[in-house]
Amino acid sequence: MKPTAYVIRGSTRNRYSQSSTTLTVPHHLLGRLYLFAAIVALDDVLLGHMITIGSALPLQPFPFAIVSFAVFLGLGHSALKAQRKRLPFGFVLFGVHLACLAAAESFFYFALPALHQAGSRFAHFADSVPKALIGLSIPPLALACVPLRTWIRTFRVTSPLWLYAALAGVCAGVLNPLFQSYWRAPLGAPGRFLQVATFDSVQSLLRRFVPNVVANSATFTIETPHFSAVLGAPCSGIQGLGLVLGFTSVWLWYLRKQSRFPQALLLIPCALGCIWLLNIVRISALFLIGDKLSPAVALGGFHSQAGWIAFTAVALAFSMATQNLSWVRKMPASASCPPGLPADGGTHAGKDAQDGLHEESGESEATGAYLLPFLAILATSFVSRAASANFEWLYPLRFVAAAVALWHFRLELKKLDWRFGWAAPLTGVAVFLVWVAPSWWAGAAAASPLGPALAALSPAARLAWIVFRVAAAGITVPIAEELAFRGYLARRLVDREFERVPFSALTILSVGISSLLFGLMHGQHWLVGIFAGLAYALALRWRGRMGDAVAAHAISNLLLAIWVLARGDWAQW
Repeated sequence: MKPTAYVIRGSTRNRYSQSSTTLTVPHHLLGRLYLFAAIVALDDVLLGHMITIGSALPLQPFPFAIVSFAVFLGLGHSALKAQRKRLPFGFVLFGVHLACLAAAESFFYFALPALHQAGSRFAHFADSVPKALIGLSIPPLALACVPLRTWIRTFRVTSPLWLYAALAGVCAGVLNPLFQSYWRAPLGAPGRFLQVATFDSVQSLLRRFVPNVVANSATFTIETPHFSAVLGAPCSGIQGLGLVLGFTSVWLWYLRKQSRFPQALLLIPCALGCIWLLNIVRISALFLIGDKLSPAVALGGFHSQAGWIAFTAVALAFSMATQNLSWVRKMPASASCPPGLPADGGTHAGKDAQDGLHEESGESEATGAYLLPFLAILATSFVSRAASANFEWLYPLRFVAAAVALWHFRLELKKLDWRFGWAAPLTGVAVFLVWVAPSWWAGAAAASPLGPALAALSPAARLAWIVFRVAAAGITVPIAEELAFRGYLARRLVDREFERVPFSALTILSVGISSLLFGLMHGQHWLVGIFAGLAYALALRWRGRMGDAVAAHAISNLLLAIWVLARGDWAQW
């Protein structure tokens, strides 16, 4: 489907009639979602250099958004396709989107170099201005493509699939740094074979467009007249193969009751072949962009994000194939909707979308109460990090967003038992001691840019930031994370109707998986994070009270805050 098209309409009554040009865009919801994704991808490819160059902060929101989009569109495709109401396009809002991008581009190329050259003390924070402007351009674009009322109605119709998609995106965002560190490691024999095959394929494809390509197989270097780069281990395609293999395996497991085996397994090698071919196309396109257009664009947005765009395309095609190919699915497409949609997803979803009368179930409300506070923290962390350089000066947004979400679901959360006993503080102290043991053993605090960044602030700003940081650590973060990982995920792994599972009935498998994901979320502290997750889960399971897990989590976080402030061990934050 082409997201946009230019159609020439003219009158043929006489030869003096003039033709007019009309810009047409998709009229229905599914096409608008594709249009929105295509524009965001194009913006990221063309303007991504303003985010990745000169910043040590990886663009974490993109893996989260791209995986969430693929999962949401794949699981809810039938319901989204059934919504046939014609939607208006907000050209004014689209103009706001373009204005934000133009402002970001102008600031990056004109104001930012002047500030750095003048040695302004604001230059450090000015690096985040283009990121903030790019982030601010997304909401107007989303509302231009799909009106707010339609967004709300769509989330209701597909509930709770959007929560599942968000969780998948969280996993991608959390695992992405670990994947990156692994792919940069030296390759073994299979990886080396892929690297050689990719190198040979890329240079062969490039010679069809740039005859004077120079390739050095010893160093894996390819040069064009105006651009050169090394095809290192990450360019071998092993990252995309690993991501696709994981996605396809999880997807087939999720739809195992609706799929025919072993026929469905044949789709996996097809998806792997597609992602490897797209990797060759991606690298070749990178060289062509660097040679013909701009090295900054090639090494910036295109290099960092084109792989995720390719992954989304393959993942979406795979999900569509599993639900629409008759030799793969067991039942008609209308009856094979994933859990969470009506059995006849097309008819009912379309009627609900048109009438706007779909009511959220009690299960959806409970799911939102357990997950939305954590997702609010995650979403605002993307915004605050995107608007920051080496110091997240908008961190207070995390506290505010989580507090608002918790207040919104206060009636649902009152149903939980928030009491705690003596074991909870002891568990918190134990987690704290294990957490700081490596730093205590080393005898010196690890280097961190947080300390110097705080020292550069005014006393009032520094105090305000620390107050919000400690408040989040002791209040909103423990509640939100315990609700998401122990309250929802650990029980959801036991039974789909997670509310029916008592906290005291958590299994070893559910505790282990939820603790593993909880630990991976803590980056370089992943190992002690897993230990903390296990400890909090055991505190929850022992008495079956959410209050025990939250209290233990809060105690360890507050003790860690005291440790950081007293010793200046900023790396712990």
